[in-house]
Amino acid sequence: MTHLEQELTQLRSDLFEMWSLVLKQVKSSRDALINFDKDIAAEIRYKEKMVDAFELKLDRDCENLIALHTPVAVDLRLTLAVLKINTNLERIADFAKSIASFVLYCNKESLNPELLQVTQIRDIFDNAIDMLSETRKALKHENSKMAIQTFVKDDFLDEMNEKSTAIISEYIAKHPEESEEALTLYSIIKKLERIGDHCSNIAEEIVFYMDAKVLKHGGLDHED
Repeated sequence: MTHLEQELTQLRSDLFEMWSLVLKQVKSSRDALINFDKDIAAEIRYKEKMVDAFELKLDRDCENLIALHTPVAVDLRLTLAVLKINTNLERIADFAKSIASFVLYCNKESLNPELLQVTQIRDIFDNAIDMLSETRKALKHENSKMAIQTFVKDDFLDEMNEKSTAIISEYIAKHPEESEEALTLYSIIKKLERIGDHCSNIAEEIVFYMDAKVLKHGGLDHED
């Protein structure tokens, strides 16, 4: 194994370790919100520093690898893909931290179960988590078709985000005393939709790495 191959192997290993951490952060943010668990929320905020450290390390390692080894073809595509996936993972972790902050600093002991039900927040969370998990699996198995399949789940998140305005408006009309919590949940739904967008970005980078195809800006229809 050449030195470049060793560096790329370590780069992938570090990325997957960060990915696992971010996945756990998002899962924990779901549990913290659904159960209104402030201990879990506090742990998410604490572990955010680990995510930030991973991001800085991966950025530095990618830059050094390019400068020292001048990779080409598939090796260069992998390095560039890791750089962009790294950025998307850090932003996903930021959304998880934001959700945790709401739970941590909210004066309420819980959210109304009816509010959680009408917004389908658990289903929205689960779809976002599935996207993050499946894109990780797609890169691990170097399967671009698996990456493309995650776009279907992003469509669901987009649909739920569009519906959320009417759902939240109707809920506030019936429960004006819960308007603050309802509007916060509306904001969380939008954060989860953005997580889906970042997962789609990651899927696009996997396809770029594996197939040398650019999906951004209509380069390939997501339904192909």
